[in-house]
Amino acid sequence: MTKSMPRPETTLSAPEARRIALRAQGFLGAPDRRSGVRGVLRHLGAVQLDTISVLARSHELIPYARLGAVGRKKVESAYWTTTPEGAPPAPPHAFEYWSHAACILPIEEWPHFAFRRRAYRARPHWGHDLPDGAYDQVIKQLRAEGPLTATELGGAKNKGEWWDWSDSKIAVERALMYGEVVCTQRRSWKRVYDLAERAIPDPLLHDDLDDAECVRRLIRLAGQSLGVGTRADIADYHRLKGEQFDTAVADSGLVPVTVEGWDKPAWAAPEALATPPRGRHRTTLLSPFDSLIWERARTERIFGFTHRLEAYVPKPKRVYGYFAMPVLAGGNLVGRVDPAREGGTLVAKQVSLDGPKAVPAVAQALLEAAQWVDCDSVRVERVDRPELTADLIRALN
Repeated sequence: MTKSMPRPETTLSAPEARRIALRAQGFLGAPDRRSGVRGVLRHLGAVQLDTISVLARSHELIPYARLGAVGRKKVESAYWTTTPEGAPPAPPHAFEYWSHAACILPIEEWPHFAFRRRAYRARPHWGHDLPDGAYDQVIKQLRAEGPLTATELGGAKNKGEWWDWSDSKIAVERALMYGEVVCTQRRSWKRVYDLAERAIPDPLLHDDLDDAECVRRLIRLAGQSLGVGTRADIADYHRLKGEQFDTAVADSGLVPVTVEGWDKPAWAAPEALATPPRGRHRTTLLSPFDSLIWERARTERIFGFTHRLEAYVPKPKRVYGYFAMPVLAGGNLVGRVDPAREGGTLVAKQVSLDGPKAVPAVAQALLEAAQWVDCDSVRVERVDRPELTADLIRALN
């Protein structure tokens, strides 16, 4: 039975809600450099993965946007466990699973995705048939040989399209969904699969929480990571259903608030309301898969900024470019850059500016990004406001 929602006692202005969201996402105030990339992961609760690599892969861009020019090798080693040959297995810091999408998740959250693992076990198999014995063979091989990639398990693909998986790939991915197998490391961007019973620390592996407790925890985590959000914002963070949110929010620890200008009820983490959000704003390029902006309706509501990834839009129909990255400055989204790399040059294939005031911020974001990816120059190809092109080039020089 759904509990009635208590009447909000706190009213926030739209700018206050925006600053709360920025602080919760790590963009307002001094960055936590001591905790580093792992601290960013724990703070956000989920870092989305994607195969697109233009400036860098999205999981690299997430900590960069918050911490600055953290070494890219440090990013990889912070996420994935690597064990030197002959050494005892190192405890994992993170695992991969379906959250908002395919995400890197803090290892301590493994128990709280038990509800999703159970749901996958209970649902019909998706679109792929497996011959008898294929699933058991993969589990047997992992048990005998240790952690393996799909290639080492017998090959990731058949000879068809990229999605035409081999039987061993289908089987191991199914085992990953069920939680019998886990990915806690990658080799050259390939998932390395291992038995969960071997890779997950025992206290986490056997803490099998019921569905209600899992959902309450994920709602609470999403509220903390967002600072303030609507029902749809908070449920979408870990791809929960609206009815799951309705059932669990009253016991999640989040408190109802009213945000001026928002046409839907909202909730906030109590700690987000405890102190006014103050501090220095980050100026940076954002991955389209960054949790600050990955939900379009929320981005439009908070920033008045409409953005979508156009990588899968036919080229003639693109407006802002293949991988247009929003530019965050002063707590606002002030433009977009569609980047590319040509040797030691970072190419801004297309720059979209909100106005003249955006020029210094976009130049700063481009120069910092170029330095991070070891480019020694920036070239601008096109600016949506041609009259600002010369100003942007001067700022870059």
